[in-house]
Amino acid sequence: MSSVPSAPDVLSTEVDVVSISAVAERLGYPLTRVHQLIRDGQLVAMRRERELVIPEAFLTMGSVVKGLPGTITLLRDNGYTEDEILEWLFTPDDTLPGTPIDALRGDRGREVKRRAQAMAL
Repeated sequence: MSSVPSAPDVLSTEVDVVSISAVAERLGYPLTRVHQLIRDGQLVAMRRERELVIPEAFLTMGSVVKGLPGTITLLRDNGYTEDEILEWLFTPDDTLPGTPIDALRGDRGREVKRRAQAMAL
C-alpha cells in the first residue's frame, strides 16, 4: 500500500482524470514531488480502477489551479475528508454558477475560499 493518501473514487466517470505520472510530466516535476504535493495537501488524489489519479480540472498549463491548495487546506481544517473535498469541489452550485472547481479555474477563487471558510462541520 502506498503512503500517498487517496480518496475512493467518489466522482462521476464523466470527470476526466490524469495519472500521477502524467501529472508529473505536465508540471515538469519528478514523480516524488507530485506525491509530496498530495501528502502536503496541495492536491487530492483518488483511486480509479486501482490507479492513483488526479482530476484533470485541478491542472492548468504547467501548474496547479490557482487557489486550489488553499481551498483544500480550508476544507481539511473544517474537518472534510479527501472524498468530501472532492465531492464539494465537483458539486454544482447555482449561486456560483457551476462547481467550485469551475469557479477556481474561472478566477473566482475569493468566493470559493469564502464559502469553504464558512462551511465548518
